[in-house]
Amino acid sequence: MAKKKGITVLIVIGVSLAVIVTIYSLSLYIVKGIKPFSEGVGIIEVEGVIYDSKDIIKTIKDFRERNDIVAVVLRVDSPGGGVAAAQEIYEELKKLSEEKIVVTSMGGVAASAGYYISLGTNYIVANPGTTTGSIGVILQGLNFAGAMDSLGIKGMVIKSGKFKDTGNPFREMTDEERAYLQDYIDNIFMQFVKVVALERKLSQDKVLEIADGRILSGEMALKLKLIDELGNMEDAIDKAAEMAGIEGEPRIIYPVKERDSLLSILLSDMKTEFVDGVLDKLMDNSFRTEYRLVQ
Repeated sequence: MAKKKGITVLIVIGVSLAVIVTIYSLSLYIVKGIKPFSEGVGIIEVEGVIYDSKDIIKTIKDFRERNDIVAVVLRVDSPGGGVAAAQEIYEELKKLSEEKIVVTSMGGVAASAGYYISLGTNYIVANPGTTTGSIGVILQGLNFAGAMDSLGIKGMVIKSGKFKDTGNPFREMTDEERAYLQDYIDNIFMQFVKVVALERKLSQDKVLEIADGRILSGEMALKLKLIDELGNMEDAIDKAAEMAGIEGEPRIIYPVKERDSLLSILLSDMKTEFVDGVLDKLMDNSFRTEYRLVQ
C-alpha cells in the first residue's frame, strides 16, 4: 500500500512539474510578445562542406508542409561542396520560396556552392565581412605517375573508350583529355553563371566579369548586387518576419533532430581522423566536381 502511495506521489509531482514548466514557458513567450503556437520563422542551418543534400532537403520539405511556419531563414556557413548536391538544394529552396518567404543569412563563409544555394531564396543578407562569391567550378584529383615510375610500378588498364580512364592517377593526362575535361567544366560553370544572372537579375556578361573564382566580402558583394542587404542573423530573421507579415517578435522554430542510435554512435567513435581524412583521399581516385573554395 505504501508503495502505491509512493508511486502516486511521484506521478503527481511529475505532472505538477510539467504544468509549471509549461506555464513558465508560455509566460516567457507572453513577456517577449510572442504568441505561443503562432506563426513563426523556421531556421534551416547549412554548415560545412555540402556533399549530401538528403537531410537538408528533408527539412525543407517538412517546413513547406508546416502551417505554423510562414517564413524561413536559411543560415549558410559553408565554403561550398558538390555540384549536384548544391543544385538539388537550390531547386528545393526555389519550390519553398514560391510558397513561403525564405531569407538567407550568410555567416562567416557562404561561397561557391554556399552562394549557389542562397540564390534559391527570396532575399540574401550577409555580414560585411562574410566570405562569399567564388563563382566557379573546380575538378581535382591525384597523380602518382612520377612516384610509381621511380618505384618501377606500371598501371594496367583495359577500357571501352579512349576517355574511360581520364584522370587515371598512374599516368599523365593527355592534351586531348585535358581539353575534354575543360569542356565539361565550362558547361557546369555556365550553369552556375546562368543561375546567378537569373536570380540576381544581372546580365550574363556582368556575372562573367566577376565569375573567375574570386572571393568577395559581404560589402563587396552588395555593391555588385550579389546580395540584398548587410546584416546578421537577427536582421535576417526580422526581415523574414517583416516580409511574411508577422507582427511582433516572431516565434523561432528549429527542425526536430533525430537521435543517433547506439550502434551509429559506436561506429562513429571507432573512426579515426586518419581513416576519415588521408586514407579516404588516397583510396578515392575519382574526380570530384565541386562548387567550392580550395582549402
